[in-house]
Amino acid sequence: MNNKEKFNLYEKLLREWSERMNLVAPSTLGDVKKRHFEDSAQLADVLPDDVDIIDLGSGAGFPGVVLAILGWRVTCVESVGKKANFLKEVKSRLDLSNLTVFHGRAESLISALPREKNNIVFTARAFAPLVKILDYTAKTKCRLFLLKGRDVLTEISVAKQKYKFDYNLIPSKTGDGFIIIVKKCR
Repeated sequence: MNNKEKFNLYEKLLREWSERMNLVAPSTLGDVKKRHFEDSAQLADVLPDDVDIIDLGSGAGFPGVVLAILGWRVTCVESVGKKANFLKEVKSRLDLSNLTVFHGRAESLISALPREKNNIVFTARAFAPLVKILDYTAKTKCRLFLLKGRDVLTEISVAKQKYKFDYNLIPSKTGDGFIIIVKKCR
């Protein structure tokens, strides 16, 4: 199955499962490709090739599953059982051997990681405010590649009250949000 076929099947599964449970806002199902796939895929332009990705609060698999389809090794972290089951179904049906689904809390997985693992990065989309993500990840010294909305400057300001970190902001290609790349958090 090529990537186009995988994305088509992913969209079909997303629509089917969304009839039974709340995976994404129903208003976004009209344009799954741009709203979810292209939005998630823009991380491919800034992610290093040789990293393992931990996608926090994966939900319906954004951006984690999209990045797995594009070739990265991804662990999707999801605490809600129904959503984790959806991700497992997507992994199976799309034959994504480079995708792992972790059903549990993000902090459980993160606490088990080695202190300074240079080839791990974290991604997230609509997961939590930046300061909360830093609460989970700061001790790992891993870089963050986050899809954030237009209030990202407020989130940065709040996070800077608790943490010192370097960051780059890149305007989103698909909306009025941003990609924030966080590094050297202390």
